[in-house]
Parts: sequence; C-alpha cells; structure tokens
Amino acid sequence: MVRRRRRLRGLSINRLIPNAITLMGLCAGMTAIRWALEERWEVAVAAVVVAMVIDGLDGPVARLMKATSEFGAQLDSLADFVNFGVTPAIIVYLWAMHELGGLAWALALVYAMCCALRLARFNAGLNQEDAPAWSSKFFVGVPAPAGAGLMLLPMVLSFKLGDDIFRSQLLNGVVFIGVAALMVSQIPTYSSKRIKVPLRSVGFVLIGAGAFAAFLFSTPWVTLSVAGLAYLLSIPLAQISFRKMRSTMPEILEADAPDSENNDTDPSGPRPDEPGSR
Repeated sequence: MVRRRRRLRGLSINRLIPNAITLMGLCAGMTAIRWALEERWEVAVAAVVVAMVIDGLDGPVARLMKATSEFGAQLDSLADFVNFGVTPAIIVYLWAMHELGGLAWALALVYAMCCALRLARFNAGLNQEDAPAWSSKFFVGVPAPAGAGLMLLPMVLSFKLGDDIFRSQLLNGVVFIGVAALMVSQIPTYSSKRIKVPLRSVGFVLIGAGAFAAFLFSTPWVTLSVAGLAYLLSIPLAQISFRKMRSTMPEILEADAPDSENNDTDPSGPRPDEPGSR
C-alpha cells in the first residue's frame, strides 16, 4: 500500500511569526560567513551570538502563541545546522586553518557532519525512548548552539589575549575534533531550560540575568569567554550529577519508565535547543 505524503495546509499568522523569527536567525548565521570572508572576525562572532539568542527565543514564542507545528520544527532543525554546524566550521577554517588545505577542510566537514548527526538523532528520538522523567534535566551530548560556542571560544579568547596561542592550527584542530565528538557523544550535559526556579529566588535570577546582559554589552569578549569556560566546567559536573541521580534513585528508574503500549506522551520530553521543541 502506497502512503500519500501529507500536504502542508495553510498556516495562520500566529504560526508564521515563530518561523519568521527562525529565518531571522538563519540570516544572522549566514551573514556571519560573509563577515568571515571579509576577515571581520568580531562582527562574525557577534552574528553567531545573535543567531544563538534568536534560537533560544523562537521555540518559547511558538509555545506562547500556541503556534507549534511540524513545519516549524523542521525549519528550526535546518536553521540550527546552518547556524551552528556550517557557519562556525567555515569561520574557524578561514581564521586559523585554511593554510593546512585539505586536512583543515576535512576537519571542518567532520564537525559539520557531527552537528547534523546530533540534530538527526534528536529528531528521530533514538536515545531517549525509555528515559526516566528526571533525565529530562540533561541533554545527551553537547547541544548544537553550545557546540558552536565552544568552537568559537579560542577566537573569542584571542580578541583579548592575542593570537599567539589561540590562533594555533594545532589548538583549533583539537577543538574541531573535541567539540565534534562531544556533540555526538552520550555524555550528559545540563539542560538549563528544564530547571525550575523557586519563587523566592526569581528576583535574584532576574538580577543575575540583567547583570549578565550588562556585562555582555559592556565587555562582550570577556563575558563570552567566561561563559564558554564555565560551560566547559559544567560538562564534568553534569556527568557527576547524572551518575549520582541514577545511583540514588533506582526505584524512579523503574517507576518513570514509559509504558510502550499505553503512553500518550513523548517520553523523551521537550528538547528546547533541538527541532521538536516546537
């Protein structure tokens, strides 16, 4: 029996707004490549940061407007691949690696392919079918936006500390391989969007977010460097936390396991940084 492909029906204005935001992020990511070709490295990195911010907004906007759709999820996936898979690879290749020729380009291709595999893995839900509820506090591997940030971290550090070390071909080659491996790995990393803030702490969190924004506008490269290094430090801490939760809550592992025959919800839970979050 031949299955007919379901045709895309008309979309309301509400459904178009989040998709338009996603396209704005795609434009930012593509424009970063243009700035890199013109060797305007700081502007290129800033454009990728804008794409990251937009990527964090389109999903919540879609949910607030009740405009989630499969179309939006697929568009978000394609935009993420371009913004956080293709763009950082090209920027770092042009900045530090192009003199190595084919070898450097092969590393850039490996990074982009690993980003694509990560997005495809989460689209298909290959690794969270039987995950307990508490595991939704973690991602499996480094998310695509975080991977892009780690990929550009040596460049950001060089803006303040100079090119002598951070523009090294050896260092950036290691970063290519390391970040690519982290994205497709099974290492748990923190999912900040699943953290609930106690009511009494909301004010402090808002003050902290405002302070971060103030430092970002005042001293952007120092702030981004500190944020990138802090995220690197959080990776082993997330692994320790994940193992601790898994060992101290064995009964939850069984109680929270989804019933494959009678379960109407997606056991993998929302993945805010990946397609499917809409």
